[in-house]
Amino acid sequence: MRYPTLSELEQASQLIRPWIPPTPQYAWPLLAKRTGCNLWLKHENHTPTGSFKVRGGLTYLNRLLAKGEVRGLVTATRGNHGQSIAFAARQSGIPVTIVVPEGNSVEKNAAMRALGAELCEVPGDFQSAREHAAQLAESRGWHPIPAVHEDLVLGVATYSLEWLRALPQLEVVYLPIGMGSGICGMLAAKAALQHPVEVVGVVSQHAPAYALAFASGQAESAPVTTQLADGMACRSTAAESLAWIREGVSRIVQVSDQEIADAMRALYLDTHQVAEGAAAAGLAAILQQQSQLQGRQVGTVISGGNVDHDMYARVLLQQPWC
Repeated sequence: MRYPTLSELEQASQLIRPWIPPTPQYAWPLLAKRTGCNLWLKHENHTPTGSFKVRGGLTYLNRLLAKGEVRGLVTATRGNHGQSIAFAARQSGIPVTIVVPEGNSVEKNAAMRALGAELCEVPGDFQSAREHAAQLAESRGWHPIPAVHEDLVLGVATYSLEWLRALPQLEVVYLPIGMGSGICGMLAAKAALQHPVEVVGVVSQHAPAYALAFASGQAESAPVTTQLADGMACRSTAAESLAWIREGVSRIVQVSDQEIADAMRALYLDTHQVAEGAAAAGLAAILQQQSQLQGRQVGTVISGGNVDHDMYARVLLQQPWC
């Protein structure tokens, strides 16, 4: 992958604007009191699919269609990426099949079907779903959409472009890492704007592949046992995003499911915003490291609000969630 230019980022912003207005960034007073820093939330839970991923889906498909006819699309997901592709495909009338692991979020599955996608559930984890999606695309002659690609990064980088332009004073951001498109989008916008913000990655300690790879300098795989952060439940790293992360991210923080649950609850209490597990990971890391952040200008993103209601209720009531 290569870093997009500022002109390309601005063009992508204009492309998605008919569907996605700029999302807000707010400094919530109760969060400032809780964390001891000037904490800015970027509200990507306010997009039409409840996640930042839709920006990438629209951009990727637009650029793909510019190259020629597309018979159909296949991709693998835990939910938000799949919704983004289904949303984009519906605008163009292209059939799409989305592969998910068995036991995937019931409500994310329902949302993808509502957008017109055919859903295929397979045994195993997200990596198993990725492998099955590749086989399915080849057998049908349909286009396989990867989890990380420079056109996906170009699209999702538009939220970081909005954010950094609105907050030139931002000193450090904590961003969750799934397969890496979101944090790579921030690195792209930072480079295009020459913004000095420090970028800190956040992973689940129950899905630590990117943390291990960041330390070792090579691709890694690790077991996935997280019960809350399905958007971060990646067993293996992607070479494209790992290269950018190792070059541009200052460090990676690992957070537990319990810390994520506490952050989900804090977001509701302090802002009345619904955050899924992965979307609360940034705040979980900030709370873990708040002694280092006192008085600073800090940011994190609510990257998705798509959490099954029964799990969310248990988190809010501090009951076992699995």
